Amino acid sequence: MSTTSSLKTGIGKVTLTVNDLDRVSDFYQEAVGLHLLRSDAATAELGVEGKTLLELRRDPAARRRSPREAGLFHTAFLLPSRSDLGRWIQHAMKTRPPVVGASDHAVSEALYLSDPEGNGVEIYVDRPVLSWQWKDGLVHMPSDPLDLDAVVAASGSGDWKGFPEGSTVGHVHLQVGAIPTAEAFYAKVLGFAVTSRYPGGTFYAADGYHHHIATNIWNSRGAGVRSYPSTGLANIEIIATPEFLTSVHGKATEAGTADTTQGLTLNDPWGTEISIVSSVKQDTQE
Repeated sequence: MSTTSSLKTGIGKVTLTVNDLDRVSDFYQEAVGLHLLRSDAATAELGVEGKTLLELRRDPAARRRSPREAGLFHTAFLLPSRSDLGRWIQHAMKTRPPVVGASDHAVSEALYLSDPEGNGVEIYVDRPVLSWQWKDGLVHMPSDPLDLDAVVAASGSGDWKGFPEGSTVGHVHLQVGAIPTAEAFYAKVLGFAVTSRYPGGTFYAADGYHHHIATNIWNSRGAGVRSYPSTGLANIEIIATPEFLTSVHGKATEAGTADTTQGLTLNDPWGTEISIVSSVKQDTQE
């Protein structure tokens, strides 16, 4: 069992721009399991326990993002326990959402979907932290077949009732144009530690997690700066410790940072907006 504490650096919420707000919102409620917290004609906020994990912004005129350009690879929703994932799988067997993959990453067990507008989704659970294998600062994180039967067997007798208490956005995986450029931004400017490397992909984390951010060029090698307005990823919110926030603040002027009352907002080299918010302020608000 592993969740991202508000006292540590991690992902707060993800914001997507969509053409069809009702259709996409329904998908995240019915197929994924998020709870609708509030909505109007322009936006929908979904999450758990009153905490927004996903914000959808309606823009019917936005161009549909190409799967070859920079932006979102997937938003990864972290469930508190393996039994929760087992119950989600049982629910999915009945409702038949568009599952496109399943993997055992040694540090986690995961299933993958695609929403109605092509945004990737991961639903996963972490394996016990003490079972993670680290060597020279990098964590062993393969992509092996997932034993679905074993996960379902761990589900117990309860029914799936949507995302349970303690669910979070565990990480966000991005498509970028070049890995060295991505590492220069996410590791050197934002200050995340590199925790794993695949061919064409790098993973980054704070506070000893396996990854909070990942970047790859598997579909997007050579991609340029994103052109707006478009559907897809609009913002990643990072909840940061005061130390993390101070460190980024000291380095981010070169990256075109704009100060806000909540923390910092900056764009990565491909124009993806990232907001960094103090975890202390979050605790006070909650």
